[in-house]
Amino acid sequence: MTRKYPLEKYRNIGVIAHIDAGKTTTTERILYYTGMTHRIGSVDDGTTVTDWMEQERERGITIVSAAVSAEWKKHLINVIDTPGHIDFTAEVQRSLRVLDGGVVVFDAVQGVEPQSETVWRQADLFKVPRICFINKMDRVGASFERAVEMIADRLGANPVMVQLPIGAEDSFEGAVDLFTNRAYIWEDTIGSDPVEKDIPSELQDKVSQMRDRLVEQISETDDDLTLKYLEGQEITVEELKVALRRAVIANQLTPVYCGSSLQSRGVQLLLDAVVDFLPSPLDIPPVQGIEPKTGKNAERKATENEPLSALVFKIVTDPYVGRLAYIRLYSGTISQRTTVYNPGKGKKERVGRLIRMYADRREDIEEAHAGDIAAILGLKNSFTGDTLCSVDHPLILEDISFPDPVISVAIEPKTTADQDRLADALHKLAEEDPTFKVRTDPDTGQTLISGMGELHLEVLVDRMLREFNVHARVGRPRVAYRESITRPVEEVNYRYAKQTGGRGQYGHVVLELQLGEPGSGIEFENDIYGGAIPKEYISAIEKGIRGAAESGTLAGYPVTDVKVRLFDGSYHEVDSSDLAFTTAASMAFQEGMRRGRPVLQEPVMKVEVIISEEFLGDVIGQLNSRRGNVLGMELRPGGTQAIRAMVPLAEMFGYTTELRSATQGRGVFTMEFDHYAKVSEKLSQKIISGE
Repeated sequence: MTRKYPLEKYRNIGVIAHIDAGKTTTTERILYYTGMTHRIGSVDDGTTVTDWMEQERERGITIVSAAVSAEWKKHLINVIDTPGHIDFTAEVQRSLRVLDGGVVVFDAVQGVEPQSETVWRQADLFKVPRICFINKMDRVGASFERAVEMIADRLGANPVMVQLPIGAEDSFEGAVDLFTNRAYIWEDTIGSDPVEKDIPSELQDKVSQMRDRLVEQISETDDDLTLKYLEGQEITVEELKVALRRAVIANQLTPVYCGSSLQSRGVQLLLDAVVDFLPSPLDIPPVQGIEPKTGKNAERKATENEPLSALVFKIVTDPYVGRLAYIRLYSGTISQRTTVYNPGKGKKERVGRLIRMYADRREDIEEAHAGDIAAILGLKNSFTGDTLCSVDHPLILEDISFPDPVISVAIEPKTTADQDRLADALHKLAEEDPTFKVRTDPDTGQTLISGMGELHLEVLVDRMLREFNVHARVGRPRVAYRESITRPVEEVNYRYAKQTGGRGQYGHVVLELQLGEPGSGIEFENDIYGGAIPKEYISAIEKGIRGAAESGTLAGYPVTDVKVRLFDGSYHEVDSSDLAFTTAASMAFQEGMRRGRPVLQEPVMKVEVIISEEFLGDVIGQLNSRRGNVLGMELRPGGTQAIRAMVPLAEMFGYTTELRSATQGRGVFTMEFDHYAKVSEKLSQKIISGE
């Protein structure tokens, strides 16, 4: 089976944005114009293709990222529609990890919102080239220039305006292409192709200024064009587009487009931009990995001639067909009924069916090639972040790292019949979602589920009921506190010796505990010289330390931000064992924690509240009463204020109701995890005593 499209005509893109900026609506228009659907789906009516889960259609939000394939101007575009809500940030992260380019959607009224900043930083981390789409140009208060300014100021980006809107709010009717100096007008609301016209006379001066700025910005990224520009030579449209494509792929410039997805305006020109400026798999550097046998770095080029390398970026449990593993192929070819190798687990896997996904619909394919996004049925041991490769040429690609959960609730089945189903449901949901964790409290025996926020856990409990038919009771939310030390402990000398008639147990370690960087977790450093402890016991010591760090000495919460240095110890030729050193290290770490004056740390959230000015005093009072620290305020169009604050997560439960009652239902807020901070002594006592 040969490719339908050459690799240079592939575009693997994601649609990313803040909640309610219009990602799913934009994706629906992309599917409609590319001929993949014959009617336009609506988020409000619950008829969208990519929001296919019942919960998504009821709530009008995206919860899981959905992959769809479409064709435009003889190019294959694989689109992933991602969630905007911070609780589902893992979906955005794993999508960005496997994408070659991104379309970032902004609300023309709100501009850059908190979650826009988060997804932008995540895209920076994975070096994903982007184009921007300023959506909702037809809304009251829409401003293209202000949104572009915010992209430059808040995101530190280098936006280049390649379009100028014609009109705004209810008079928005089209856009001027600054490359060709032609106007494109949409004359109806079902978004037939735009009509090309001359630029309106009142805009000609502004268009001339903006085009000069466009040429200048693009020329700055290319030495030959800079020379032409300075000498006053004419630069052709083709030269500008080629240079802009290079600059976008190098993350030097970000083209900005405008439109209104709901009114079906601007999406065709956005699709042209995806084809013109976002990279194909051939434009990005070869994927890097490590050969497991030698530990050496290796790379795989995006071609079928290289050995297979693919990354599993998502697991979905389908009630009808079983476990689906979404993969991105970086090199080689994968076929149905063949054997692949998972080097991380050291196991071979058999590929059952190979599927091209179309949101929740699927189409069987015989083969997938380098650059493709596909799904496999039949994998038993492969999970999110695992590499699949050829048996003869093993390679491990970089894993995907996810944030730790910040909130927990206790869950218990309502009846005995639900007991087994609950365990099965929790296991399958945890396989799908790397930010969802399940554990049993050793003191109470309760099952605790942890996630990224109240909405995240609410959706998961709802899925248990609908997909797995599990009726469960859920306790009050609990904050995921952490423990750490406030002073270094220079020497913890612990000797574990046990004699029981036959062979005894002996392990002796000397540790030093230091304060780690915020967010560093537990760092272990082996500083043993001269063989005081043989090398084969070092991993057992690290295991003991990490095991002990899972429950601290104050209230049993996990320990974080501690650097442990092993610098001395001793062993016994007969009695020493892995178990003895694991026990000794565990006891030594607990002793060090007690001596390091331990404190509780709590998650602090970055909160943005948007309200009418008349409610400003009340809302600031509310935030202060919740131990909030107001960082600043910003006037937004339409007499609204955006308040930015840092508030402990423990104080944010039930805030939605309080905010609505104080603002006559008009106030909205968003929050995302920012950092862990020390809890005051008085509050610590309350938490430890269980109040």
